[in-house]
Amino acid sequence: MAAIPLLGSYKMGKFDLSHRIVLAPLTRSRSYGNVPQPHAVVYYSQRATDGGLLITEATGVSDTAQGYPDTPGVWTREQVEAWKPIVDAVHAKGGVFFCQLWHVGRVSNTGYQPHGRDPISSTDKQVPTQVLHDGSIEEYSRPRRLRTEEIPGIVEDFRLAARNAIEAGFDGVEIHGANGYLIEQFMKDSANDRTDEYGGSLENRCRFALEVVEAVVGEIGADRVGMRLSPFLDYMDCWDSDPEALALYMVQALSKHGILYCHMIEPRMAVVGGRHHIPHRLLPMRKAFRGTFIVAGGYDRDEGNKVVDEGHRSGGFWPTVLGESRLAQEIGAECCVEQVRQDHLLHL
Repeated sequence: MAAIPLLGSYKMGKFDLSHRIVLAPLTRSRSYGNVPQPHAVVYYSQRATDGGLLITEATGVSDTAQGYPDTPGVWTREQVEAWKPIVDAVHAKGGVFFCQLWHVGRVSNTGYQPHGRDPISSTDKQVPTQVLHDGSIEEYSRPRRLRTEEIPGIVEDFRLAARNAIEAGFDGVEIHGANGYLIEQFMKDSANDRTDEYGGSLENRCRFALEVVEAVVGEIGADRVGMRLSPFLDYMDCWDSDPEALALYMVQALSKHGILYCHMIEPRMAVVGGRHHIPHRLLPMRKAFRGTFIVAGGYDRDEGNKVVDEGHRSGGFWPTVLGESRLAQEIGAECCVEQVRQDHLLHL
């Protein structure tokens, strides 16, 4: 039988991966009180493979980072201790496990914030009311624009969260700079209307993101750090007038910091003949980035094999409804892979 590109081994820095299928972060809302629960041991270990890369659900860096019910954190001692058996279970299966560090910024309301305070953001512009995938309505509070002198404190939250993640046993962290959340609220000009050194020019708008990267790299080492970006995405009223320039600027800057990988979401896909048609506009970013480049966005078995075989990508592809372990087995057996519907990808 011909070799299956997605199941080919890959060396990602010091990590020897047995295949190129990545379990991407999928918010579960089952960490009651923002503390990971024992049942997560089963959830993640079921999806682990020997030499496979898994990324956790988005994990808050502080008590102001929350915007969804029962999402986990990694800023308290209780949370760190709760993560340890989960990480151990993944390692027992031979998996490589990264913790995604997250701050939602303005994608929140006062009910999620300590003492009922306003959410924080790059701006005081409110996220419009959203109709969620289940038809429910989500209202967001008007955010409070962070003062310039407050921003280093948020950077420090990311640094400490990265330290805590490594203490919990994770192999590394992924900085969440995508999907309309706090870091992206600074990067994209639709949400950043600041006039200080964190607003205006492209360089200024990316300053906060790169300060977070620098702090995390300084704390745990570049070989343990990845970053997720979605320059082409328009989510939570967060978009950029020149996404190509934003993407290229960020991957070039991340290369200078020497981080392990960049995890980028493909531009919006069209459905043609019942299948996702992927425009493949990320190739210039892949060429500009010197580390591993992981892509997400509508990939099935055939499309994933094609881009790896053609050398367009060096990493994994978007997750399906199936967990990573079962998915790898089914691709190996050349079974059909069920595609995730786009409305299942809202809370990443």
